[in-house]
Amino acid sequence: MTQSSTPPLKILISGQHGQVSRELQNSLADLGELHVLGRDQLDLGQPEAIRDHVRALRPDLIINAAAHTAVDQAENEPELAFAINATAPGIFAEEADRLGVPLIHYSTDYVFDGKKDSAYTEQDVPNPLGVYGRSKLAGEQAIAAGGGKHLILRTSWVYSLHGRNFLLTMQRLLQERAELRIVSDQIGAPTWAGTIAHSTRLLIERWRDGQAGAWGTYHLAASGETSWFGFAQAIGEQLIKQGKPCATLEAIPSSAYPTPAERPLNSRLDCSLLHREWQVQQPDWHHALLECLAGQQ
Repeated sequence: MTQSSTPPLKILISGQHGQVSRELQNSLADLGELHVLGRDQLDLGQPEAIRDHVRALRPDLIINAAAHTAVDQAENEPELAFAINATAPGIFAEEADRLGVPLIHYSTDYVFDGKKDSAYTEQDVPNPLGVYGRSKLAGEQAIAAGGGKHLILRTSWVYSLHGRNFLLTMQRLLQERAELRIVSDQIGAPTWAGTIAHSTRLLIERWRDGQAGAWGTYHLAASGETSWFGFAQAIGEQLIKQGKPCATLEAIPSSAYPTPAERPLNSRLDCSLLHREWQVQQPDWHHALLECLAGQQ
């Protein structure tokens, strides 16, 4: 019996039932010991509890997959949003640096205002429109200020077969209703949580095998682009192929669907830097959608 040349990693994952965390638990299961801390095990609003857990576990790697992601709700509870999205990541960064281990953290296209005409790069200056985006940007800044090894991975329009997301909502509404009005002037790349988890695994393997690129902030979203209307159309096409009912879709502007939090009109993220530095490339959004839906069969 031969022993593996790469020792198993002890990985702390914060967040248990979120879309990205669930996919991470599948993708990383064979890399070592996964210590998954959900709300029942760890209150991210309690900085000392975070420190205690990290110091007791002494992981080889910390992945912060927990976040306050209710964009509209965040407008009414900014203190909670900042506690989870800003203060907690900063604590994780401090503790990771103290242990000399890397931190992987997920951020968002909402750190930008969406007014640029082309895809955002990591060099573009953030300018969030609402509490959610401001809290996530503050989390990025807290991690960077810690000075330790870290990857901040900005993604966009995350969906999966679990939780609450656009894919599952559309699948339900398209079958329940005769007509649906969907926003068509917000442009981005729907990104399957499975893609994020797979890319995270590749990044971990590069680091573990001594082939890490530069630490810092990167964009990680599916390639290609569409609108929410285009995403809904693609979901509807798959329902029709399965012989299921599908509503008629009508494209509307964002102004016709007001929400408490303003959304960026341009959520496109240029992910070429991640490919250059870490040799990790993202699939086309439509291909990833089909791969995701294959798990529903």
